[in-house]
Amino acid sequence: MPDIATDKAVIRELVENWAVWRDARLWDRFRTVWHADGRMMATWFQGSFEEFIKVNDEGWARGVRILHFLGGGSVDVAGDRAIAQTKMTIAQRAPVDGVVCDVVCTGRFFDFFARRDGRWGMVLRQPIYEKDRLDPVDPAAKLALDQDLLKRFPEGYRHLAYLQTRIGYKVKTDMPGIDGPELVQLYARGARWLNGEAL
Repeated sequence: MPDIATDKAVIRELVENWAVWRDARLWDRFRTVWHADGRMMATWFQGSFEEFIKVNDEGWARGVRILHFLGGGSVDVAGDRAIAQTKMTIAQRAPVDGVVCDVVCTGRFFDFFARRDGRWGMVLRQPIYEKDRLDPVDPAAKLALDQDLLKRFPEGYRHLAYLQTRIGYKVKTDMPGIDGPELVQLYARGARWLNGEAL
């Protein structure tokens, strides 16, 4: 009989390792979270985990600082496949129109896992962006956002996207949020994955 509790614990540990090792830039350890074909989706990046490592290092050299904090999670296991959902917060600090700001975005990591050759690994990470805010680090600072630019982005990550655009990233504008067709499609994709279909 499969030990579902053990599988869930292993997957949860991988989710936690992703956050710790990514933020600490411990890339050799970070690689062990993934399968070789693993892909990462984010507002500012979509591609393989190896490309993700490369662009993170390039961003770090330019002063980009993005951190993650995890909350509760849920794991659904179906044989050698699983979907993990984990409450998370993304925090980033950067200058916005000359004012140093913190942006905080709350949502969920929606992760596709597979067990191959006896080892669980991440195949795809798709964040869900539910709510965000942007604040000057100095509470006395004055900041006026470009409302036309702000409205270009979905509500769930509007301020995160604004900050990332201002520092030079091209932000994807159709990521899943707290509701809407993108979220419905992601849930359906997760169900197909658990049923054995290809991504």
